[in-house]
Amino acid sequence: MSSRLESARKVADAVLYEGYLLYPYRASAAKNRSRWQFGVLVPPGFTATEEPAASQTECLLEAGPDTTIHLQLRFLQLQSRTAEEATDDGFRPVARLEAASTTYLTFDEAVDRSADATLPLAGLLTGTAQVVTVEFAAGQSVEPVADGRIVHEHWPISAALRVKAEPLPGPYGLARLQVRIENTGSWTGPSRQEALRHSLIATHLLVAVDSGAFVSLLDPPEWAAPAAEKCVNLHTWPVLAGEPGSRDLMLSAPIILYDHPAIAPESPGDLFDATEIDEILSLRTMTLTDEEKREARATDARAAEIIDRTDDLPPELLERLHGAIRMLRPRTTVHAGAGEDPDPEARRESVPWWDPGADASVSPESDGVVIGGVEVARGSRVRLLPGRPRGTRRADAHDMFLAGRIALVEAVFLDVDGNRHLAVTLEDDEGADLARAQGRFLYFAPEEVESL
Repeated sequence: MSSRLESARKVADAVLYEGYLLYPYRASAAKNRSRWQFGVLVPPGFTATEEPAASQTECLLEAGPDTTIHLQLRFLQLQSRTAEEATDDGFRPVARLEAASTTYLTFDEAVDRSADATLPLAGLLTGTAQVVTVEFAAGQSVEPVADGRIVHEHWPISAALRVKAEPLPGPYGLARLQVRIENTGSWTGPSRQEALRHSLIATHLLVAVDSGAFVSLLDPPEWAAPAAEKCVNLHTWPVLAGEPGSRDLMLSAPIILYDHPAIAPESPGDLFDATEIDEILSLRTMTLTDEEKREARATDARAAEIIDRTDDLPPELLERLHGAIRMLRPRTTVHAGAGEDPDPEARRESVPWWDPGADASVSPESDGVVIGGVEVARGSRVRLLPGRPRGTRRADAHDMFLAGRIALVEAVFLDVDGNRHLAVTLEDDEGADLARAQGRFLYFAPEEVESL
C-alpha cells in the first residue's frame, strides 16, 4: 500500500492538519484558543457537545475471489506541552518561559498516529464484522532547557475498526464495503478539553484494494448509481484518491472533497488552511511584526516552519502563487469570404459557453447600464455604495473600506442569470494600472454605485 499511498500523501496530510493552527499562528490569537474542529471522535462517555464517538465509511468496489483490502487509519493525538520554571523546590508550570533568548509557551500540540490492517475481502463477506483494535498508551517526556524544562504529555487512546462487506446483486461483482471507526475509550467527564486528550482528531481513512477497483460515489456509472445512493457515510466523505484515472485507492475524510483531490504543485508547503489561497496567506504572514513572528515561532514548531518558509520565500516562488494556467484550448479561426460575415454558429462553437466571445451580443468593454437615468459604461466615474439597499446582497468585511470611494468602470459584464455587474478600479489606487493589466477588478451590482 505504501507506494500507492505516496500519490495521496500530500492530500491526506492536508486533511490531517486542517485547522491545526490558523493565521496568525500565535497562541494568543482568539481563533487558536478553540481548536480541533475536524474529524473529532470523542470517548463515548462524553456527551456535552454531541460530537460523535464513531464515523462510518461505506463505498462500492468491483471485486473478485482474490480481492484484498488494505486499511490505514490516520489521526492526531493531542499532546500537552507545559513550560515549567525552575524554583528552589523543583519546578512550577508557567504560561511563558524565557530561557537563553528563547521563548517557550505552554500550548497544546499533536502527535500524528496511524494503524494499518490487511483483510481478504472473502473473510468480510460473512455478514459479521471483523474487528481491528487500535491502542496507543499514555506517555511523557521531559526536555531540559535553561532555567526550567518543557514537559510533553499525552493520554491513552483506544479505538476499533469494524470492517464488513456484502455482495450486491448483478453481473458486475459489486460489493459494498463498510468500515466503522469507533473511539472505545472509557474516559467520562464534562470537560471538552479533557475529552480531547482521549479523542481521535482529524480522523480519516485510506483504503486500498488489490485485484479490484472502487466505484466513484460522486460520479458512479449508471449501473452502479442505485447502489451508490444507498451507501451510508457518517461524519466522513469517501472519494477516489491517487493519480487521476486510478481506482485502487480511496480517501475517506471529514472534509468534503472531489475525486482525485490534489495539492497545487505551486504550493511551497502546508499553511493548515487548505480552503485559503496560498498567495494571500503567505503575504499576510509576511506582514506580521517581528514580535508576532517571535510568538508564532514559540507557539509551535510547525508554525515556526511556516514563518521561516514565508520569510525566505524567493520572489519567483511567490510569483508562481499568483496564478497558473492548467490547460490551453486551441483557438478556432472562422474564415469568411470578402464581404461576408463569419458563421455565428461556428463562432459560438469555437469558445466555451462561459466565454463572452460565445455571444456576439455581449461586449463587456462597450456595454453599458442605466443608473439613475445615466448611461454607465467603460470610462464612467462612480461612487461605491456597497451593500445598498442596506442589508442585502453582500457580506464582505472589506466593504467598510470601499464605501464612498470613487472608482472607474472598466467593463460591464452580464452573467448567465441575466444580471449586470460593474468591474471597477479605485480612482486613487496606485496599483490600478497593474490591476487593469491583469484583469483583477472589484465587482459591484448597479444598485451599489452612484453615477458621477
